[in-house]
Amino acid sequence: MIVSGSASQVLAAELAAELDEPLASVEYERFPDGEVLASAPGVAEADADRAVVVASTVSSDAHLELLQLQDAAREWGAEEVVTVVPYMGYSRQDKAFEAGHPVSARAVARAVSSGTDRVLTVNPHEEAVCDFFDVPAESVDAAGRLADPLPANLNDPVFLSPDDGALDIAESARDAYGAGEVDYFEKVRHSGTEVELTPSDTDVAGRDVVVTDDIIATGSTMAGAVEILGEKGASGVFVTCVHPMLASNAVTKLSRAGVEAIYGTDTIERAVSKVSVAPEISGALR
Repeated sequence: MIVSGSASQVLAAELAAELDEPLASVEYERFPDGEVLASAPGVAEADADRAVVVASTVSSDAHLELLQLQDAAREWGAEEVVTVVPYMGYSRQDKAFEAGHPVSARAVARAVSSGTDRVLTVNPHEEAVCDFFDVPAESVDAAGRLADPLPANLNDPVFLSPDDGALDIAESARDAYGAGEVDYFEKVRHSGTEVELTPSDTDVAGRDVVVTDDIIATGSTMAGAVEILGEKGASGVFVTCVHPMLASNAVTKLSRAGVEAIYGTDTIERAVSKVSVAPEISGALR
Protein backbone atom coordinates (compact mmCIF):
# COMPACT_ATOMS: atom_id res chain seq x y z
CA MET A 1 0.00 0.00 0.00
CA ILE A 2 1.37 3.41 -1.04
CA VAL A 3 0.46 6.24 1.34
CA SER A 4 1.09 9.78 0.13
CA GLY A 5 1.88 13.01 1.93
CA SER A 6 0.16 16.04 0.45
CA ALA A 7 3.35 17.33 -1.20
CA SER A 8 4.11 14.05 -3.01
CA GLN A 9 0.82 12.96 -4.57
CA VAL A 10 2.06 12.77 -8.16
CA LEU A 11 5.16 10.80 -7.25
CA ALA A 12 3.16 8.47 -5.00
CA ALA A 13 0.77 7.71 -7.84
CA GLU A 14 3.69 7.05 -10.19
CA LEU A 15 5.28 4.75 -7.61
CA ALA A 16 2.03 2.85 -7.08
CA ALA A 17 1.87 2.24 -10.83
CA GLU A 18 5.51 1.16 -10.98
CA LEU A 19 5.08 -1.32 -8.13
CA ASP A 20 1.53 -2.34 -9.07
CA GLU A 21 0.45 -1.64 -5.50
CA PRO A 22 -2.73 0.10 -4.35
CA LEU A 23 -2.66 3.81 -3.60
CA ALA A 24 -4.31 4.69 -0.29
CA SER A 25 -7.00 7.34 -0.08
CA VAL A 26 -5.48 10.02 2.14
CA GLU A 27 -7.17 13.08 3.60
CA TYR A 28 -5.43 16.26 4.74
CA GLU A 29 -7.21 18.53 7.20
CA ARG A 30 -6.47 21.55 9.36
CA PHE A 31 -8.21 22.27 12.64
CA PRO A 32 -9.28 25.79 13.63
CA ASP A 33 -6.29 26.07 15.96
CA GLY A 34 -3.92 25.43 13.04
CA GLU A 35 -3.05 21.82 13.81
CA VAL A 36 -2.87 19.49 10.81
CA LEU A 37 -4.24 15.98 10.41
CA ALA A 38 -3.18 13.55 7.68
CA SER A 39 -5.20 10.34 7.75
CA ALA A 40 -5.96 7.32 5.59
CA PRO A 41 -9.59 6.36 6.30
CA GLY A 42 -10.58 2.93 5.10
CA VAL A 43 -7.03 1.62 4.95
CA ALA A 44 -7.68 -0.51 8.03
CA GLU A 45 -9.71 -2.88 5.86
CA ALA A 46 -6.96 -3.20 3.26
CA ASP A 47 -5.02 -6.41 2.97
CA ALA A 48 -1.51 -4.95 2.99
CA ASP A 49 1.44 -6.15 5.03
CA ARG A 50 3.65 -3.23 3.98
CA ALA A 51 2.91 0.47 4.00
CA VAL A 52 5.15 2.73 1.95
CA VAL A 53 4.76 6.32 3.13
CA VAL A 54 5.92 8.75 0.43
CA ALA A 55 6.36 12.31 1.66
CA SER A 56 8.78 15.04 0.70
CA THR A 57 9.28 17.22 3.75
CA VAL A 58 9.16 20.61 2.06
CA SER A 59 7.57 22.36 5.05
CA SER A 60 6.98 21.94 8.78
CA ASP A 61 3.45 20.75 8.02
CA ALA A 62 4.83 18.13 5.63
CA HIS A 63 7.13 16.84 8.36
CA LEU A 64 4.18 16.44 10.71
CA GLU A 65 2.04 14.78 8.03
CA LEU A 66 4.80 12.23 7.52
CA LEU A 67 4.89 11.33 11.22
CA GLN A 68 1.09 11.09 11.32
CA LEU A 69 0.91 8.82 8.28
CA GLN A 70 3.57 6.53 9.73
CA ASP A 71 1.51 6.27 12.91
CA ALA A 72 -1.68 5.68 10.92
CA ALA A 73 0.01 2.80 9.10
CA ARG A 74 0.98 1.23 12.42
CA GLU A 75 -2.53 1.83 13.71
CA TRP A 76 -4.11 -0.19 10.91
CA GLY A 77 -1.66 -3.01 11.45
CA ALA A 78 1.02 -2.75 8.76
CA GLU A 79 3.73 -5.25 9.62
CA GLU A 80 6.36 -3.14 7.88
CA VAL A 81 6.48 0.61 7.38
CA VAL A 82 8.90 1.96 4.79
CA THR A 83 9.31 5.71 4.61
CA VAL A 84 10.32 7.33 1.34
CA VAL A 85 11.48 10.93 1.77
CA PRO A 86 12.15 12.00 -1.84
CA TYR A 87 13.31 15.41 -0.65
CA MET A 88 14.50 15.56 2.94
CA GLY A 89 13.96 18.97 4.45
CA TYR A 90 16.70 20.23 6.78
CA SER A 91 19.21 17.83 5.23
CA ARG A 92 21.58 20.71 4.48
CA GLN A 93 21.70 21.55 8.18
CA ASP A 94 23.94 18.54 8.76
CA LYS A 95 26.22 20.19 11.32
CA ALA A 96 26.07 22.78 14.06
CA PHE A 97 27.00 26.05 12.35
CA GLU A 98 28.02 27.64 15.63
CA ALA A 99 27.93 26.99 19.37
CA GLY A 100 24.42 26.33 20.62
CA HIS A 101 22.99 25.42 17.21
CA PRO A 102 21.26 22.07 16.67
CA VAL A 103 22.19 19.52 14.03
CA SER A 104 18.74 19.83 12.49
CA ALA A 105 19.18 16.99 10.00
CA ARG A 106 19.92 14.63 12.88
CA ALA A 107 16.91 15.83 14.88
CA VAL A 108 14.61 15.31 11.91
CA ALA A 109 16.08 11.90 11.10
CA ARG A 110 15.56 10.69 14.65
CA ALA A 111 11.93 11.80 14.60
CA VAL A 112 11.29 10.01 11.30
CA SER A 113 13.07 6.88 12.57
CA SER A 114 10.65 6.52 15.46
CA GLY A 115 7.77 5.44 13.21
CA THR A 116 9.38 3.37 10.49
CA ASP A 117 11.43 0.27 9.78
CA ARG A 118 13.41 1.64 6.86
CA VAL A 119 14.05 4.94 5.09
CA LEU A 120 14.82 5.85 1.49
CA THR A 121 15.75 9.33 0.33
CA VAL A 122 16.81 10.65 -3.06
CA ASN A 123 20.16 12.35 -3.70
CA PRO A 124 20.59 14.02 -0.31
CA HIS A 125 22.89 17.04 -0.29
CA GLU A 126 25.31 15.00 1.82
CA GLU A 127 25.25 11.19 1.78
CA ALA A 128 26.22 11.19 5.46
CA VAL A 129 22.74 12.32 6.54
CA CYS A 130 21.63 8.70 6.15
CA ASP A 131 23.81 7.89 9.17
CA PHE A 132 21.59 10.10 11.36
CA PHE A 133 18.65 7.69 11.13
CA ASP A 134 18.18 5.07 13.83
CA VAL A 135 16.85 2.55 11.28
CA PRO A 136 18.42 1.34 8.02
CA ALA A 137 18.52 4.27 5.60
CA GLU A 138 19.85 4.57 2.10
CA SER A 139 19.95 7.13 -0.67
CA VAL A 140 18.66 6.50 -4.17
CA ASP A 141 20.56 8.05 -7.06
CA ALA A 142 18.23 9.63 -9.60
CA ALA A 143 20.79 11.93 -11.26
CA GLY A 144 20.69 9.92 -14.48
CA ARG A 145 17.05 10.93 -14.93
CA LEU A 146 18.13 14.54 -15.46
CA ALA A 147 19.08 13.72 -19.04
CA ASP A 148 15.58 12.57 -20.02
CA PRO A 149 13.93 15.98 -20.66
CA LEU A 150 16.94 17.50 -22.43
CA PRO A 151 16.68 18.18 -26.17
CA ALA A 152 18.04 15.29 -28.21
CA ASN A 153 20.07 17.58 -30.48
CA LEU A 154 22.29 19.50 -28.06
CA ASN A 155 25.29 20.99 -29.86
CA ASP A 156 28.61 19.57 -28.55
CA PRO A 157 27.22 19.74 -24.99
CA VAL A 158 29.08 20.57 -21.82
CA PHE A 159 27.66 19.35 -18.50
CA LEU A 160 28.68 21.65 -15.68
CA SER A 161 28.16 21.48 -11.93
CA PRO A 162 28.28 24.61 -9.74
CA ASP A 163 31.16 23.07 -7.73
CA ASP A 164 33.28 19.93 -7.61
CA GLY A 165 31.07 18.48 -4.85
CA ALA A 166 28.24 18.00 -7.32
CA LEU A 167 30.41 16.77 -10.17
CA ASP A 168 29.00 13.25 -9.88
CA ILE A 169 25.55 14.57 -10.77
CA ALA A 170 26.91 16.21 -13.94
CA GLU A 171 28.71 12.98 -14.82
CA SER A 172 25.58 10.89 -14.31
CA ALA A 173 23.52 13.24 -16.47
CA ARG A 174 26.17 13.24 -19.21
CA ASP A 175 26.47 9.45 -19.14
CA ALA A 176 22.70 9.07 -19.40
CA TYR A 177 22.58 11.58 -22.25
CA GLY A 178 25.32 9.68 -24.06
CA ALA A 179 27.57 12.54 -25.18
CA GLY A 180 29.34 15.61 -23.89
CA GLU A 181 32.13 16.97 -21.72
CA VAL A 182 31.99 17.41 -17.94
CA ASP A 183 33.41 20.24 -15.84
CA TYR A 184 32.57 22.43 -12.85
CA PHE A 185 32.74 25.96 -11.51
CA GLU A 186 34.95 26.92 -8.61
CA LYS A 187 32.59 28.20 -5.91
CA VAL A 188 33.51 30.24 -2.85
CA ARG A 189 30.76 30.92 -0.30
CA HIS A 190 31.25 34.23 1.51
CA SER A 191 28.00 34.05 3.48
CA GLY A 192 24.66 32.28 3.56
CA THR A 193 23.50 34.37 0.61
CA GLU A 194 26.70 35.49 -1.15
CA VAL A 195 28.52 33.03 -3.43
CA GLU A 196 31.35 33.79 -5.85
CA LEU A 197 31.73 31.65 -8.97
CA THR A 198 34.97 31.36 -10.90
CA PRO A 199 34.42 30.42 -14.56
CA SER A 200 35.58 27.06 -15.79
CA ASP A 201 38.46 26.77 -18.24
CA THR A 202 36.28 24.73 -20.60
CA ASP A 203 35.56 26.55 -23.86
CA VAL A 204 31.79 26.87 -24.11
CA ALA A 205 31.63 29.28 -27.05
CA GLY A 206 29.05 28.09 -29.57
CA ARG A 207 28.20 25.04 -27.47
CA ASP A 208 25.10 24.06 -25.50
CA VAL A 209 25.68 23.90 -21.75
CA VAL A 210 23.71 21.92 -19.19
CA VAL A 211 24.17 23.15 -15.61
CA THR A 212 23.27 20.42 -13.12
CA ASP A 213 22.88 20.35 -9.36
CA ASP A 214 21.19 18.38 -6.61
CA ILE A 215 18.94 21.27 -5.58
CA ILE A 216 18.02 24.74 -6.77
CA ALA A 217 16.78 26.72 -3.78
CA THR A 218 16.82 30.49 -4.34
CA GLY A 219 18.35 30.25 -7.83
CA SER A 220 20.94 32.96 -7.11
CA THR A 221 24.01 30.76 -7.57
CA MET A 222 22.58 29.08 -10.65
CA ALA A 223 21.57 32.42 -12.19
CA GLY A 224 25.12 33.66 -11.71
CA ALA A 225 26.44 30.59 -13.51
CA VAL A 226 24.03 31.12 -16.40
CA GLU A 227 25.11 34.75 -16.78
CA ILE A 228 28.79 33.79 -16.84
CA LEU A 229 28.16 31.16 -19.49
CA GLY A 230 26.28 33.68 -21.63
CA GLU A 231 29.21 36.08 -21.38
CA LYS A 232 31.52 33.27 -22.53
CA GLY A 233 29.44 32.71 -25.67
CA ALA A 234 27.48 29.58 -24.84
CA SER A 235 24.93 28.82 -27.54
CA GLY A 236 22.23 27.83 -25.05
CA VAL A 237 22.14 27.12 -21.33
CA PHE A 238 19.82 24.53 -19.81
CA VAL A 239 19.40 24.06 -16.06
CA THR A 240 18.45 20.73 -14.53
CA CYS A 241 18.35 19.50 -10.94
CA VAL A 242 17.05 16.65 -8.82
CA HIS A 243 15.21 18.83 -6.29
CA PRO A 244 13.55 21.92 -7.83
CA MET A 245 12.79 23.86 -4.66
CA LEU A 246 12.76 27.15 -6.65
CA ALA A 247 11.80 29.30 -3.69
CA SER A 248 10.38 32.79 -4.08
CA ASN A 249 11.47 34.36 -7.41
CA ALA A 250 14.03 31.71 -8.39
CA VAL A 251 12.40 31.02 -11.76
CA THR A 252 12.40 34.73 -12.59
CA LYS A 253 16.09 35.02 -11.66
CA LEU A 254 17.00 32.15 -13.95
CA SER A 255 14.84 33.40 -16.80
CA ARG A 256 16.34 36.90 -16.56
CA ALA A 257 19.82 35.34 -16.59
CA GLY A 258 19.04 33.84 -20.00
CA VAL A 259 18.33 30.17 -19.33
CA GLU A 260 16.74 28.23 -22.20
CA ALA A 261 14.81 25.84 -19.96
CA ILE A 262 14.64 24.58 -16.38
CA TYR A 263 14.05 20.92 -15.62
CA GLY A 264 13.62 19.01 -12.38
CA THR A 265 12.28 15.74 -11.02
CA ASP A 266 9.15 15.15 -8.95
CA THR A 267 10.94 14.84 -5.60
CA ILE A 268 9.55 18.36 -5.21
CA GLU A 269 6.46 18.79 -7.35
CA ARG A 270 6.77 21.96 -9.39
CA ALA A 271 5.81 23.11 -12.88
CA VAL A 272 9.35 22.23 -14.02
CA SER A 273 9.12 18.63 -12.72
CA LYS A 274 9.43 16.96 -16.10
CA VAL A 275 10.65 13.52 -15.04
CA SER A 276 9.74 11.09 -12.25
CA VAL A 277 12.12 9.34 -9.86
CA ALA A 278 9.55 6.58 -9.31
CA PRO A 279 11.51 3.97 -11.34
CA GLU A 280 14.60 4.46 -9.17
CA ILE A 281 12.61 4.30 -5.93
CA SER A 282 10.66 1.26 -7.06
CA GLY A 283 13.91 -0.52 -7.86
CA ALA A 284 15.08 0.02 -4.29
CA LEU A 285 11.75 -1.20 -2.89
CA ARG A 286 11.43 -4.42 -4.86
